[in-house]
Amino acid sequence: MVKNKFNFKIFHLGNLVQQGVLEKGLEMSHICSFFSCTRDEIMSMYEAETLDSEVVLKWSLLLQYDFFRIYSEHLILYAPKASADKNKGVNLKSVQISQFRKNIYTKGIIDFVLEIMETGEKNAVEIIKEYGIPKSTLNKWKDKYKVST
Repeated sequence: MVKNKFNFKIFHLGNLVQQGVLEKGLEMSHICSFFSCTRDEIMSMYEAETLDSEVVLKWSLLLQYDFFRIYSEHLILYAPKASADKNKGVNLKSVQISQFRKNIYTKGIIDFVLEIMETGEKNAVEIIKEYGIPKSTLNKWKDKYKVST
């Protein structure tokens, strides 16, 4: 449903849902029955840039696609990184959270980053600075997926 050219920074959830419905070939009557709502309400969901989390969960179930992953990938790529000054006196809980972040890159994010590097849209230095991906991680991805830059 989400292709390599997907923009994780700005996305329209209603359009993505509608695209998923078209790809799956679902009938409007089935969708209305699943949501217990009218055709007009479904159409307004397609037009909505954002949707309530409960509605997103239902769409994820119906379309068998994890729409929440899009939000997770957005946070990984675009959430501001904690500054060194803020981390002076961190407690154990926040250290554990930052350790969890270490292995959070999905295949979709890796493909996205490698593609913008390969097309020349951004170079390695820009990617490291903008997305906070460590240089060693980026080099491992380039080696593993045989990307030339």
